[in-house]
Amino acid sequence: MRKRMRTTAVTAVAAALSAALAAPAVATGPGGDRTGDTGDHRATARAVRAAVGDGVPGVTLRAEDRRGVWTATAGVGNLRTERPRSPHDRYRVGSITKTFVATVLLQLEAEGRLSLDDTVDSWLPGLVSGNGHDGTRITLRQLLNHTSGIYNYTADEDFGRTYFLEEGFFEHRYDTLAPEELVRVAMSHEPDFAPGAGWNYSNTNYVLAGLVIEKSTGRPYGEEIRRRVIAPLHLTGTSVPGTRTGVPGPSSRAYGKLTEDGSGPVHDVTRLNPSMASSAGEMISDSKDLNRFYRALLTGRLLPGEQLEEMTDTVAVNDRNGYGLGLMSTELSCGVTVWGHGGGIHGSTSDAVTTRDGRHSVAFNFNGDWAGDPEAVIEAEYCGD
Repeated sequence: MRKRMRTTAVTAVAAALSAALAAPAVATGPGGDRTGDTGDHRATARAVRAAVGDGVPGVTLRAEDRRGVWTATAGVGNLRTERPRSPHDRYRVGSITKTFVATVLLQLEAEGRLSLDDTVDSWLPGLVSGNGHDGTRITLRQLLNHTSGIYNYTADEDFGRTYFLEEGFFEHRYDTLAPEELVRVAMSHEPDFAPGAGWNYSNTNYVLAGLVIEKSTGRPYGEEIRRRVIAPLHLTGTSVPGTRTGVPGPSSRAYGKLTEDGSGPVHDVTRLNPSMASSAGEMISDSKDLNRFYRALLTGRLLPGEQLEEMTDTVAVNDRNGYGLGLMSTELSCGVTVWGHGGGIHGSTSDAVTTRDGRHSVAFNFNGDWAGDPEAVIEAEYCGD
């Protein structure tokens, strides 16, 4: 989503919130015992508390490494009741959805059902056309690594006013949008560049990828994700909601400012129709499931070696970040490289990353979309005390 589905491995959130309703951080060790800010996660605990100090209503985080499982929460999950966040919270994961979509497309390639060198037009005839867009020149691979040049529909000003800003959001939060409608918004603009001539993050790419999954399998893309990823990995907190407006429990409320500059009052934006995000960002999960998913993906449980190699073949975004096929790489300040994705949607900012060997993972969520520094949390976990 605009300013909420990101171009790097960290969230591009707006400026700071004023006062925070903060509760003490709670850390839990491998056996579920309360451990406080001890051990190798002390820096992470501080970063979680700092996010709440910056204005995030609440944070939930789960890290897994050779020592076991460690969880932390800070702040509140409900500003009205001051109920704290839970380590088991489910939340909207935004663009983390893209890794699931790319995984299914790569599975279909491994099965010989399609090729990433197929053109978009060969699967979706005539859909990508107009104002210089030409689906006969764009490959599925270019959709997945954001080198297609296709305009990002969430950057459209009318779309932003209708679905992201206060007046439009409260009128249209329950609208159902077909993916083809989202693509038509993009086609009303010129492309960002010729196919393969650059890199630019575009949610339209993954709306199209979801449609290709549906065309090639004859089933909704969400059903394919459930059948191929969610069920085999027993991701019990993960779902593809479609048009369902709520977040299943256990969960916290989600909060947004609904302004361009992150100013103004805080609104409860928990309930919305996620079809506005479609296969670019509609999924719901929890931190335990996200760690399991990325660990399974990077250790070869979901893809054959050839497809995993394709997924991790990155295009340089800047000197620290690369984008593969629905998968981001980030080199941290201490030299560690992590793989994963981040995502944002109204009232929810999430990140999930792991090392290439799958031995050290962290996933977390802010239940606000205007404050906090996810990059600082990741840096603390891998490069801190």
